[in-house]
Amino acid sequence: MLTIKHSERLSYRLMDDTDADLLFELDQDPAVMEHINEGKPTSRVEIDNIFIPRMMQYRNPDKGWGLWQVNTLADDEFIGWILVRPMHYFSDDRDDEDIELGWRFMQKSWGTGYATEAAKAVMMALHRQVGYQTFSAIAVAGNTGSIRIMEKLGMAYQKTDIYKDPLGDTEAVFYSATLAAN
Repeated sequence: MLTIKHSERLSYRLMDDTDADLLFELDQDPAVMEHINEGKPTSRVEIDNIFIPRMMQYRNPDKGWGLWQVNTLADDEFIGWILVRPMHYFSDDRDDEDIELGWRFMQKSWGTGYATEAAKAVMMALHRQVGYQTFSAIAVAGNTGSIRIMEKLGMAYQKTDIYKDPLGDTEAVFYSATLAAN
């Protein structure tokens, strides 16, 4: 099983189907959900019947795929997660060599650098332990916070296109980075 060591201020744990309460709590803030679904909080039924089953489909502890819970080291407080899965996982274009990173964090942690620190720690652990070299991320064009994180991770803009997903296609900006081989 892949492990991610603590970074300067944060700890990491691969989430599973027992984490519905944390996922629900995070998705109740309309500001957190603004660029996901125009600010609509996720219902508990959606967490239990859609979100958790989807996460469990791509969760693979040996490859590091899933949602990595992020907690602060100072007080062990849950502040968000980092998504790891093959790019285009839920489409016919799935690419196991291009690893998608995503993130969702509590609003109270915004502006602290936590999301960048966490995404970088996860990306580097995947690179060192599994050998992944290509990492990508997507965001709606107006999500400047996520785009800044992508840029801080060394990702460069690739294109604006439709991101296909069974839950609904979205126009998004695509960013990626290729790291040197180990």
